[in-house]
Amino acid sequence: MAKQKFADSVAEHKSRSKRSAGVAVITLSTSRTLDTDKSGDVIQEILEQNGHRVSVRNLIPDSRSVLRATLRELLRDKNVDAIVTTGGTGLAPSDITIETVQGMIEKELPGFNALFMLLSYQQVKSAAMLSRALAGTVKGKVVFCLPGSPGACQLALESLILPELGHILMLLESGTSK
Repeated sequence: MAKQKFADSVAEHKSRSKRSAGVAVITLSTSRTLDTDKSGDVIQEILEQNGHRVSVRNLIPDSRSVLRATLRELLRDKNVDAIVTTGGTGLAPSDITIETVQGMIEKELPGFNALFMLLSYQQVKSAAMLSRALAGTVKGKVVFCLPGSPGACQLALESLILPELGHILMLLESGTSK
């Protein structure tokens, strides 16, 4: 009975969820251009195919100060409900996305990384432990940080982000934490 009540509550929340969101897509890379940004293309295509609009699409270098400034600007943008970054999540010294964004997060969604790694394991086996992802809220908006691989972006969007994006935004807009 309790299991059914929980499922009913989730279904009820999702029924009140925002159906379309303005999303900023930011790629961190020193080797790509917007023309060669396959991961950004995948993110934009999947979002638009699912009724969302890409309000901003940008490519920036792997720089803490540039990333922080970009995020601050997007957090003030009324056309942006959510931010998805791709790249800069690896283990190289130049990979600064997770550490930079983590310092800005007000409420982290630790289950996002856990589920992302679990799903990644099914595809890439033990290499999944090298994959770092992050999600959380900053100033009433949700931020997702994804690896730079197009496959990882597709996996995260289709399996985790799209099924819950509207629900997350509804909770942020209502001020509830149910």
